[in-house]
Parts: sequence; C-alpha cells; structure tokens
Amino acid sequence: MPWPSDHAAQEGRLRVQAPVQVAWSGFHDARLHAAERRWLVRMGDRTGLTLFEPDSLPGTTIAVAVDRKGDHLQVGEDESYALTIGEAGIRIQAPTDLGALHAFATLYQLLQRDEQGWYLPHVSITDAPRFPWRGLLLDVCRHFMPREVVLRELDGLELVKMNVLHLHLTEDQGFRIESNVFPELHEQGSEGQYLSQEDIRVILREADLRGIRVIPEFDLPGHATSWFVSHPELASAPGTYQVETRFGVFDPTFDPTKEETYTFLDAFLGEMAALFPDPYLHIGGDENNGKQWDANPAIQAFMKKQGMADNHALQAHFNQRLHAILKKHGKRMIGWDEIGEGELPDDITIQSWRGKEGLVRAGTSTCARARSTTT
Repeated sequence: MPWPSDHAAQEGRLRVQAPVQVAWSGFHDARLHAAERRWLVRMGDRTGLTLFEPDSLPGTTIAVAVDRKGDHLQVGEDESYALTIGEAGIRIQAPTDLGALHAFATLYQLLQRDEQGWYLPHVSITDAPRFPWRGLLLDVCRHFMPREVVLRELDGLELVKMNVLHLHLTEDQGFRIESNVFPELHEQGSEGQYLSQEDIRVILREADLRGIRVIPEFDLPGHATSWFVSHPELASAPGTYQVETRFGVFDPTFDPTKEETYTFLDAFLGEMAALFPDPYLHIGGDENNGKQWDANPAIQAFMKKQGMADNHALQAHFNQRLHAILKKHGKRMIGWDEIGEGELPDDITIQSWRGKEGLVRAGTSTCARARSTTT
C-alpha cells in the first residue's frame, strides 16, 4: 500500500538475520542517516530481533545507492526507486533520498514470517508515485491534536509513502497556532489548546526527515469565529464573539471592505510565512454563507460602488488582496474550490473538496487558467 507500479515476484525467501546493516554508496546525508535508524528500530520492534549488534557478526545487509538529495520536497521531484531482494541480498537504487525513503517503506511492508522465522520474499520492484501530491489533512481545530499526535501521523504518512501534511489551523471552533505578533489570537481563541511555534518547528523538522511537506491552512474569510474573540472589529457584524462549540457552518466572516483587515492579515500571514518554509500557504475560502455581508449596509454600499454583482465578486476581491499579501511574503496561494467562483490570478492553486463537480466549476469559471487539483 500503495501497490508498486511494477512488481515481479520470484521464487525464494531471504531470511532476516541480525544484525541488519545498511551499506550506503553515493549520496548520504542526515535525512538518510535518520531514516536508517528509524527503519531498523521499526523492523526490530516488529520482528523482536536485536538488529543493532557488532559489525563483525554475520547478518542481513541492505545495499543502498542514492544519487542526490531531493530538491526541497517540491512537486515533480523524482521519488522513484528500484528494490531487489534475492539470494545475493537486498539492493535499493534511487535517484534521490526521497525514493530511498519509499523503498524502506516497501521493504518494511514485505516483512513476513513462517515457521522458520522472519523473511523477505524474493522480488524485483520498480516504483514511482502516480500522484506528485499525496496528502493528508489534519483538522486540529474542531478536535485538537497535540504535537505527539501529529508526529504519530507523520510516521503513518511515511509508512504509506504520502508526502504532504495539510494542517488546518484556524476554524470557528479554535485558533490552534501560537502567534507572537498577535498573541491574543491563540490566548483567547483556543481555550488553551494550540500548537506552539516550537511544536511547529519540531513537526517541520520531523516531517522533512520523512520526506513530507507541511502546508498550513488559515481559513478565510469564513470559518473565522475564533479570530473575532480577540478582534471583533475585523468581523462583518458587531458583537461579542465566543469560540464555537458546535459543528456546522456559521455566519462570522471577515469584513473585506476594511483596510484594517488587510493590514492585520499582512502582519499575521507574514509571521506564518516565515515559520512555514513550504512555498504554498492555504487560505481556505470555503463555505462563506455571506449572511453578515448581506446584512451590513456599509458592505452593501461598497459592493454597489465597486460594481460588484454578488458575494462571489466580493470574495474574489478579498482573495485578490490576499494573493498580493502572500506573494509579497514569497508564498503561492492555494484554496478550496469556492475561491474559483470569481476572477483570480492564474498562479493560484485550487483544491476541490466537493469532488469532480467542484473541479469542473473551477476549470470553467473566470479563473480557468488557474491550476486545479482534486483532493
């Protein structure tokens, strides 16, 4: 899981004997050194064998040849590998260290046991991912997940060769990321449950060691109740706001007509852009019901003055301002398919959470030039 792109089973079994040693040739760095230790621990835990023993003892050797380091985990990087298990032993060849990580995952999955003990079947595998973006979204807002849980999920992603962790960090039910620029956001909007910036740095480091990118999501302009607990002046309706305790789609929405909104988001997103190294930053954009916009006379007057026909046009205006902010901070904007219902720059990536219909709408809207992907 996933099934390799080319798999040829052969007769014979290679018995796993301690110690299991990795012999490297070509490129070798900290990521591969950590992977060697991690996978040997996993194999030892599963088999019960003491794999770390003196080199003088006979055992099982894994010969690994890697050409170069993967280029910053970017889309389109070579993640292929070749794995051969036979009488001569185990051999892994990979153009990049990312491919070697996937080969170790396959090797672990091939471990089997019979009445004589643990073995690996003789096999020849040539494999490469079908999809360059293989992601898991963790919503730590509606149900908080501490750092330890996120790290456990990284191990799970590595085991099945996934390469993107999508962290959904702000929501009506909680603001789950520490901000040093606006500490009141997490202090008042999280009920004490949030990921500190040190937590994020640990997650980023461990994700990188496993060949996994981390894409943060800050949902805007809707799904925003937790922002307004400390900053009600940015909402489209006056009032006192509390963190939501129910599931659903709620009315609180950023006011896209106030210049203060963009000044605030510029400072916050700039801080987050510096914290998360990936070139993509997700702005959400989904399920804005527009009720606060419809009921606000000042917003309606703004729309009329600007010649905006509906709330889709107003949200497109908001997204265009966000796009400029993110571009200034060196980030590419990514959002859910609702952001496709309006004119947008052609370097925005759209993810369709509503399936093929959302993808088609995004592809046939005025942002048809934007690159569209399904999740």
